[in-house]
Amino acid sequence: MSKKLSIGGQAVIEGIMIRSPKYNVVAVRKGKKIITKKEKIKQRNGKFYKLPIARGFYNLIDMLVLGMKTLMWSADQQLEKDEKISKKEMIFSFIFAIVVGLGLFLVLPYIVTNFIGFYEETKPLLFNLIDGLFRIGIFLLYIYAISLMKDVRIMFQYHGAEHKAVHCYEHNKKLDIGNIKKYSTLHPRCGTAFIMIVMVVAILTFSIITPTILAIFPQLLSMHAIPRKIILFLIRISLLPLVAGLSYEFLKFGAKYEKNTFMKIFIFPGLLMQKITTKKPNKKQIEVAIIAVKNILQLEKAKIFK
Repeated sequence: MSKKLSIGGQAVIEGIMIRSPKYNVVAVRKGKKIITKKEKIKQRNGKFYKLPIARGFYNLIDMLVLGMKTLMWSADQQLEKDEKISKKEMIFSFIFAIVVGLGLFLVLPYIVTNFIGFYEETKPLLFNLIDGLFRIGIFLLYIYAISLMKDVRIMFQYHGAEHKAVHCYEHNKKLDIGNIKKYSTLHPRCGTAFIMIVMVVAILTFSIITPTILAIFPQLLSMHAIPRKIILFLIRISLLPLVAGLSYEFLKFGAKYEKNTFMKIFIFPGLLMQKITTKKPNKKQIEVAIIAVKNILQLEKAKIFK
């Protein structure tokens, strides 16, 4: 039996992006037509990019950049020629999204946790647990709030269509509407599950690194509170590549042993979150998912079940 091709993707505006090891395909609906864009992925061949943890960080960066590019391309397809998004606008949007994300999910929880009387210097584990719970709470509120917007609900339907189509392929079934409808909109390898893993790994990493840094540099404790906390926060920012890399390795491990009871328990919160980020797709959205998956399989010369 041939090895199953590893595929995944994301929802874009009125469509879906599917990525395989060598290619990515974007399929979007424009009126009655489905438009596709196919690209070969530039491979990172250096040994450094294949090292555990390092590969996770670089894969995450690649996915963020690819995700933003495909999202902007899909938006362009819904606009008139004179309304197209420029490269400068795309770069600005990407930087703005990063800044807002850091502000909402790192700066705000950190400030609030300190404000209510929990201090990283004295009780790092408790501080990071409270900080992490705030971060998760803010993220859930954010996801729920945007899910109330009509355009975002449609994207979440395409997200559900992507998961259903991937499930259908992974179960060796013909990619048609009838088969795809049978499968769940939830998938263990979803980016939503990855975000939950990142949040848990961040709590553990920060809880270990902070007391270690303070033990190595005890002079930090004699500093004024504000500069000390700024330094400790900047250390957190510098640890994000490590957190991303560790989370990626854990996700790969989880995908390999997804039937393990411990792994099922660990990824369960991520699956619950997908109840918000995926919605039941309609027939037209499933048609787009079929086009995207079939195109990626053809590019990879993988078996398409009939």
